[in-house]
Amino acid sequence: MTRKAAFAPLAAPDARLLILGSLPGEASLAARRYYAHPRNRFWHLVGKAIGVDLVSRGYEERLAALKAHRIALWDTVASARRSGSLDSAIREAEHAPLAALVATLPDLRAVAFNGRKSAAIGRPQLAGRAGLALVDLPSSSPAHAAMPLAEKERLWGRLADFLG
Repeated sequence: MTRKAAFAPLAAPDARLLILGSLPGEASLAARRYYAHPRNRFWHLVGKAIGVDLVSRGYEERLAALKAHRIALWDTVASARRSGSLDSAIREAEHAPLAALVATLPDLRAVAFNGRKSAAIGRPQLAGRAGLALVDLPSSSPAHAAMPLAEKERLWGRLADFLG
């Protein structure tokens, strides 16, 4: 089982929302891009929340749209051993320094956790921060297909409340 590392955070100083995954999957690591798996619904769900079709855009345009909407991205796991892409296979996780990143984002209103693993790791690091909402979201991963897409869209749509 090889050790895999997360990407650097994508966070402008004026970010109002930070979305945290757990650790990039195999497709993302191979492409060196956040949420690169074609069946991951991340770009669709965030796009619906901000009213922008991100799925039809190129990667750099997607990132520019997130930045324009004051959304930052990162992961809760800095590195870990993992075979495949499933969060349940993460072993020997080294947690990302979330509190340090959050301290550099003075306009931050909320941190959203993309899936249970992200919340389990990130919530304890950020609990008790005054004025910072912590939002648990259903995973955008294709491995989390039990929840209907319409329900995921509804839950992810709450993110818009933190961006205005």
